[in-house]
Amino acid sequence: MNELNALKPYFIKYKWHFLGGILFVSLSTIFGTYQGIIVRKSTNKIVSIIGNQASFDSKVFIEFALIIIGLAITSGFFMFLMRQSIIVMSRHIEYDQKNQIYSHYQSLDANFYKQQTTGDLMNRISDDVSKVRMYTGPAVMYIANTIVTTITILIFMLQVNYLLTLLVFFPLPILSFLIYKVSNLINKQSTSVQQELSRLTSQAQETFASIRVIKAYNREFFFSDQMQQKNEIYKKTSLKLTAIESLFAPVMALMIGLSVLMTIWYGGKLVIANKIEPGNITEFILYVFRLTWPFASLGWITSLVQRAKASQARINEFLNTKPIVTNTNFSIYPIIGDITFKNVSFIYPENQIKALKDISFHLKSGQTLGIIGLVGSGKSSILNLLTRQYDVSEGEILIDNRNIKYHNLQLLRKNCGVVLQEVFLFSDTIYNNIAFGAQEKLVTKSEVEFAAKQAGVYDNITGFPDQFETMVGERGVTLSGGQKQRISIARALINKPKLLIFDDCLSAVDSETETLILKNLKNEMKDKSSIIVSHRISSIKHADVIIYMNEGRIIEIGTHDQLLELKKNYFQLNQLQIK
Repeated sequence: MNELNALKPYFIKYKWHFLGGILFVSLSTIFGTYQGIIVRKSTNKIVSIIGNQASFDSKVFIEFALIIIGLAITSGFFMFLMRQSIIVMSRHIEYDQKNQIYSHYQSLDANFYKQQTTGDLMNRISDDVSKVRMYTGPAVMYIANTIVTTITILIFMLQVNYLLTLLVFFPLPILSFLIYKVSNLINKQSTSVQQELSRLTSQAQETFASIRVIKAYNREFFFSDQMQQKNEIYKKTSLKLTAIESLFAPVMALMIGLSVLMTIWYGGKLVIANKIEPGNITEFILYVFRLTWPFASLGWITSLVQRAKASQARINEFLNTKPIVTNTNFSIYPIIGDITFKNVSFIYPENQIKALKDISFHLKSGQTLGIIGLVGSGKSSILNLLTRQYDVSEGEILIDNRNIKYHNLQLLRKNCGVVLQEVFLFSDTIYNNIAFGAQEKLVTKSEVEFAAKQAGVYDNITGFPDQFETMVGERGVTLSGGQKQRISIARALINKPKLLIFDDCLSAVDSETETLILKNLKNEMKDKSSIIVSHRISSIKHADVIIYMNEGRIIEIGTHDQLLELKKNYFQLNQLQIK
């Protein structure tokens, strides 16, 4: 149960719901159990009438019936309040836990997400949390009900005959032992079920995300077969869990049956010996059946607890994961945009690939840096370090003469306008996708339109029937690659950041559009530091500083004209592109 100890703060937070539920279940049980005394009295009255051949007085039995009905209604009312307390508590805990997990997900860094699948992340915040809720709600409720019912009935029984009580409760230790043995199997199998479900979810998510590629390559049957195989494994694992859980039902029936037989056999002997009343037998049988559901539910409760334990262990695994990149400064101050790399080397922690080796350069505020080089030369890695998706392995990065590690991380990123190489648009309107870049600030329609004009996409947008209210579909599937890139540029510009970062963001536009965008950006970038990564020399030739990279190193640095005069790699690439 160590994993479920993580839920203690929630129980403390909602202690009045929990304590109220315990109070209501106690009252419900007491009123419900007291029906046994009325049944005993009515049975004794019937035996007395039969034995003495006395006249039947219907008023007495109507009175007994009304009392039993009243007790049942009262017991049911308190049971309703119990459910309203404990089940509502479980919904509050589910709400808080989902928010906690979601917030923690957002605090984790790029290293974490490169090692996880989206399906598994979704499964932990949805299915795993739901299984934990079944513990904090139904399981807790029925555990409380079982404990209170057992204690109450035990007190009532012991007042009649302690030996008969022991015989009725005799099967219960055997039942507890069987539960203990089977619960370990359930725990292990529940973990396996959750793991297989995560794989199944990941497969489905990846298939839906890449459906256009799958159809283009006519691979539908291949992916259907893969899904079927994973589904088959999940089915077998789930059926194995169901087989283990199914052991409880016949065991419960046997134990309850034995208790009833003990009551009738030994209770009959005690009645003959005049040690108990005839009504005590019906009273005990009623108590046995009142114990039937609480103890019959033990198997189900055990299953819920074990599943919750397995799910909470998976949740705890993520909640205990700490981000490598953390924020230690929460002060507010202006960002100027002066950037210095000092002997920076970087190794990706997830695969130990050394992406950067001894990188040094200085970019003054308001200047533009162009980065060019072969694929895999480390261009995007520089941008990842600059936005502090990762921390450097060696050396240091200074922004405004302060180590980037000691900057306010949220403030730094708020002052960055980033256009990624892989464009991501939300499944929303074009207007909202552009306005998203303004972060917390409210923007006007004219600001959105101006940003779209600066990015050279305004005419395209106004050509759509719904213009800025056009829905772009999932990941912007309804737009062309160039349109998506330009909308993402508009999104970066609308916040007027101090640092503009373009990661090969003009690769999907033609040369004419590229020239137009760069011309519009020239005025926009006057007082901002800008870094442009590109494979096209035309995109960076006007930069104040250009670095040519190869295998994680800067092998050439200077202006466009200076690099051409060297007649080395940059010059050769330029000759190829102007042909």
